Amino acid sequence: MEQSRCRLSRQRWRPKPTPNNWESPATRPFKLQHALSDQCIFCEIIRGESPASFTHQDDTVVAFMDVQPITHGHMLVAPREHAILMADLDETAAMRTFRVARRLAAIARQTLGASGINLFVADGEVAFQDVPHFHVHVIPRYPKDGFGLTFPPTYDRPPARAQLDAIAAAIRAAGAATTA
Repeated sequence: MEQSRCRLSRQRWRPKPTPNNWESPATRPFKLQHALSDQCIFCEIIRGESPASFTHQDDTVVAFMDVQPITHGHMLVAPREHAILMADLDETAAMRTFRVARRLAAIARQTLGASGINLFVADGEVAFQDVPHFHVHVIPRYPKDGFGLTFPPTYDRPPARAQLDAIAAAIRAAGAATTA
């Protein structure tokens, strides 16, 4: 019973694969921004209302095994604080989340014999975030594990330096404005 409740709760936030919303995530509405902590599967796990296999728990962060692992040992590290996007997260919780992810990555290499580790964040629906709670994937990697990344066709044609400089300047200016 608990397992089916967990599955249903998690599926609340997964987009249904239909031609209108699956093929073009950039065009569908960002429903995740309206998620409340009482409707979030990760908050349910943190409150002990849904089952999880924990690998770490402290006052700020939890880590648990992914129920749909990409590879053997795939873990999720999530702050106890409900924040949907990385920018919504308290800075202390964000730093602790990445520290725990780093530590678990080292443990996965040692304990599970992983040859490498991917740390992955899906921040926003267009980035394929499917749970409305910020989290970091710790994905142990093994030779021929079947997981890979696909780059766009333009990847091997870098943009002009002037374009990169303009983007960097815009980001610097925005950063300076937010710290002032």
